[in-house]
This record gives sequence, C-alpha cells and structure tokens, in this order.
Amino acid sequence: MTDVEIVRVFVTADGTGGSPLGVVTDGASVTGMTDRQEMARRLGFSETVFVDDAARGEVDIYTPSARLPFAGYPLIGAASVLRQHGTPVDVLRTVAGDVATWIEGDVTWIRGRAEWVSGKRTQRYASAAEVDALPAPPPGEGWLYAWAWEDEAAGTIRARGFPRRGDAITEDEATGAAAMLLAAELGRDVRIRQGVGSEIVARVRDEGWTEIGGRAAAAESRPLRQVTEAS
Repeated sequence: MTDVEIVRVFVTADGTGGSPLGVVTDGASVTGMTDRQEMARRLGFSETVFVDDAARGEVDIYTPSARLPFAGYPLIGAASVLRQHGTPVDVLRTVAGDVATWIEGDVTWIRGRAEWVSGKRTQRYASAAEVDALPAPPPGEGWLYAWAWEDEAAGTIRARGFPRRGDAITEDEATGAAAMLLAAELGRDVRIRQGVGSEIVARVRDEGWTEIGGRAAAAESRPLRQVTEAS
C-alpha cells in the first residue's frame, strides 16, 4: 500500500520548526482532482503534493480547498522525499512550469519565477514586534504575507503567512512561494524567520529567476488507506 510521507519543510539547523507537508509518493494511485482535493482536506496540512511520475519529477499540489499551479514548500519537500527514496531529480514539473532543484549541504533548493506565485500579497510592517502581534488571521481578505526587517543591512526578515481563503488553515508556518515573491519584490537575497520557528533562504538571480532554499526533516509515514478511510 502506498504511503503518505509526512515531512517538515524549512526546519532550522537544529531541526526545530518547519511546516508539515503530505507527500503522496504514488500519486497515480489517487486519480482525479476530486479525490486528490478530498485527500488534501482530510490530511489537513497547508499543502499536499502528489508525485505522479517520480522519474520525471511530475507533481500536483493541493491545499485543503484548492489546487495550486506552483508552491514552494511542497516542491522542496517532494524533492527531499524523492532523494530519500533513491530517485533524486534535477527538475520538478508543475502546472506553472519546470522547477530546477538541487542540494547544497543540508539545504534543498528550487528555482522559480515570481509571476508563478498567484493570489499572494506582501505587506511590510514597521517592526518584527508588530508582525508578532498580529492575530491569526488578521482582518481582511486574500492571502497576506506580513513581514518586517529584523536587520535590513544583513537581509534578515521576520514574516508570517495568512491564507485567509476560508478553509481550516489560519496561518502557514512556512511558505516558499510567498518568500520567493517577497525576495523578487525587494530585489535582494534575504533570510526569513517565519512562523513559530522556521527558516527560509531566498536568492535573487538574473532574468527573473529566484531561488528558495530550506531544510526538510522526515516526520512519519501513514498508509494511504488510513487517510482515504478517515472521516
């Protein structure tokens, strides 16, 4: 029986933090967008990724309430799981486009474009304390990436992510796509401290490309049947 691998993405160097992600290693066994959407809802993570073809790196990404053409932390998590399973890939193929992926030390990297990040808005606050004080979620509509400089000269940022899309996720612990958008808007490399204790690194490159890096830590495996039979 196929497993759902649970990994925490964007953990710190000492293994704390990270956003939990479901990786369905045999996505082809879950056919149809309706069934995939339902599985993502039952798992209840910010995002779930289905690996449709491990050799080619074909993946399909869902939140509990929507399908996504591109997302950062599911791609880093999927690349990490494929590597652990002995099937590493250089490219992950998403609806938005082909995403290069590679390893530097203990950090998994992906390369994408800010225009692939849809429906997210960044908002700067005066201080990290103001970001910390925000309720979850803040009033308003639409996906909000709230951020402030911790040290502008050093390029360090405090951020929190609020989907505000009407499902059960009130705050994302760590978000690669929003970090990619913010780095591209700022036009500079940054290191982001997000959520309770997650770390994201972003590097701006030529010709509209931005790289996102983070560590991933395996958490558990669940039988697919256990998820599909859950109420």
